[in-house]
Amino acid sequence: MNILKTALQLASSAGGAKLSILIFHRVLPEPDPVFPDETDASHFNQMMGWIKTWFNVMPLDVAVDALKRRNLPARALAITFDDGYADNRKIALPILKRHDLSATFFIATGYLDGGRMWNDTVTEAIRGCQASHLELDDIEALAGSRLKTLPIESVSEKRTAIQTLLGQLKYLPANEREAASRSIADRCKVNLPDNLMMTSQQVVEMRRSGMSIGAHTVTHPILAKLQALDVRKEISECKQSLESILEEEINLFAYPNGKPNLDFQPKDAAIVKELGFKAAVTTAWGVTDSEGDLMQLPRFTPWDKSRLSFGTRLVRNILQHQKIKSSQLSSS
Repeated sequence: MNILKTALQLASSAGGAKLSILIFHRVLPEPDPVFPDETDASHFNQMMGWIKTWFNVMPLDVAVDALKRRNLPARALAITFDDGYADNRKIALPILKRHDLSATFFIATGYLDGGRMWNDTVTEAIRGCQASHLELDDIEALAGSRLKTLPIESVSEKRTAIQTLLGQLKYLPANEREAASRSIADRCKVNLPDNLMMTSQQVVEMRRSGMSIGAHTVTHPILAKLQALDVRKEISECKQSLESILEEEINLFAYPNGKPNLDFQPKDAAIVKELGFKAAVTTAWGVTDSEGDLMQLPRFTPWDKSRLSFGTRLVRNILQHQKIKSSQLSSS
C-alpha cells in the first residue's frame, strides 16, 4: 500500500466512512491552448489510473444506497460528468471502460441532438474570430459592465476575453444571456459547431455500456433565479425526457452550476426531493458521510497534474470535512 493510499485510508476512516465525488465536464482529445486546464484524454487516463489504485470506485446510486444503509466502504468514490458533451461518449467512455470504472453522466436535455450551450456559443465564436478586437458597446446585456472592447488576437487574449464574458453573462436572466451570446457570435462571423453535445442515441449507448444517467435540467438555468413553477418544470421535463429515451427511472440530479445558496436554494432542493430523486449533487467542495444531506452531496476535482499533488489535494478535501464537522460538534 503506497503512502497516498494509506493517507486516504486514514483520512476516509476517521469519524466513519466518507464518499468523495469527482466532477468533470469535458475530456478533450488533445490539450486546448485556449483552455489549457481543461481535461484531455491523456491526463484523464492518468487520473483514472490513480483513482483506481487509491479508491473503491462505485456507481453513484450504489454509493447513495450504501450511505443510507450506513455500510459505505472505506475510500469510497464516485465519478460524475455534467452537461452531456459528446466527448464524454467518444473520449471519456473508452478510457473509463479501459480501467473498468463506472461514472454518472448528468444530461441537460435541451441541448441533445445538435444543441449548444450559451457558454460554448461565446467560447467557439471568440476562438474562431479573425478580428483583433471584439466590439461590445452596443450589446444591451453588457451595458452596465463598462466593457466596450476586448482584444482577441492572441490565444491568451482570447482566453481572457472568454473568461471575462462568461463571468459577465453567467448570472443574467436566461433570455438576456442567450441574446448576448448570439450577438457576440454574429459579430465574430464564425460557423459554430452543432456537434458539441451528445445525441439521444449516444445517451442510450452510454447507459448500455454500464454508465449511469442523471438529470441536469432542460436548459441549464440558475435555479435560484427562477420561480418555483419554472424550477419544477425545468427539472421534471428533463427527468421525463431522459426516462423516455432510456425507458427507465431517473433518480439522480445535478444542480446547474451547483453552488449552494448562490446557484440554488433550499427550496429548490425541496422540489428535487418532491419529484422523486433519491440524491442530488452540488459543486461545493467536500465529502459526505452517513449523516450528510442526500439532496446536497458535495463534489470537486483536483486540477493538479502530478500524482502527488493530485492525491494530496484529495486527502485535504477529506480532512477539511472532518475539521468542519469537529468544529460544529464542539460549538453545539
